[in-house]
Amino acid sequence: MSDAHPLTEDVAVARTFLFVPGDRPDRFGKAAACGADVVILDLEDAVAPDRKEEARGHVAAWLDAGNQAVVRVNGAGTAWYGDDLAALAGRTGVVMVPKAEDPAELARLVRTLPVGTGILPLIETAAGIVGAVGVCAAPSVVRAAFGSVDLAAQLGVEHTSHDALRHARSALVLAAAAAGRPAPVDGVTTDVRDETVLRADLGHAVALGYGGKLCVHPRQVPLANEGFSPTREQVSWARDVVAAAGDGSVTVVDGQMVDRPVLLRARAVLARAVPAGAGSPPARGSGPAGTRLDRS
Repeated sequence: MSDAHPLTEDVAVARTFLFVPGDRPDRFGKAAACGADVVILDLEDAVAPDRKEEARGHVAAWLDAGNQAVVRVNGAGTAWYGDDLAALAGRTGVVMVPKAEDPAELARLVRTLPVGTGILPLIETAAGIVGAVGVCAAPSVVRAAFGSVDLAAQLGVEHTSHDALRHARSALVLAAAAAGRPAPVDGVTTDVRDETVLRADLGHAVALGYGGKLCVHPRQVPLANEGFSPTREQVSWARDVVAAAGDGSVTVVDGQMVDRPVLLRARAVLARAVPAGAGSPPARGSGPAGTRLDRS
């Protein structure tokens, strides 16, 4: 929409989203400087109940200072939801909604927030997956994210199992496409030390059609940025396809037929490509180099 906050544009195309606890303002700037495309200031799981009010104050101060970040509020129906929304009054941006499963609730939320605020629903329940098309199509939804850990707990499966959550992940990709939203953002990799695990998770998400990753540690950001960026070979292929297709006529490139769907795929690859030498797009905000952001 025309009044949308500029951060919604970042969220729509971001590869990496880095969580930082809302009660740790000393880490806000570090998170913004570590190379993540978007920072998420968390008022939910990362903040203990007795520190919620303090966290709201820190998040409000950060936003009022001109910095940009997605804010994850506590879920509708919790004791903290109303206070979280009150803290965001007058502060346009993007709000992450946990356990999103009811389009009507999202519509009510939008009416309480400043015009132009975007919604990033975190779909992490069975009901959310089953109703994902409606959630993704709800007013002001910019993009959806997959909550693997909470969903796995509800289903009684391991959140690390690709097989156990493959159907749910694919269902969200289909729902996002059906609603005309960007490719969804994959859930967190809880192992923050083993790069092999992270690379496997990234490869799986990319293969299923995801376009970004929720991160819980700065060291995950460079690999996730790389994982969701086209390779040089893919960019070269895409350029060859676009050059050969010209006006969209059916042609052949390297022995493979190129028609309109292939051309659209090539254009999408080029749209995701980072200009050579540009590195990772910086997150909005500023601060010294990042350090560990999670509580454990």
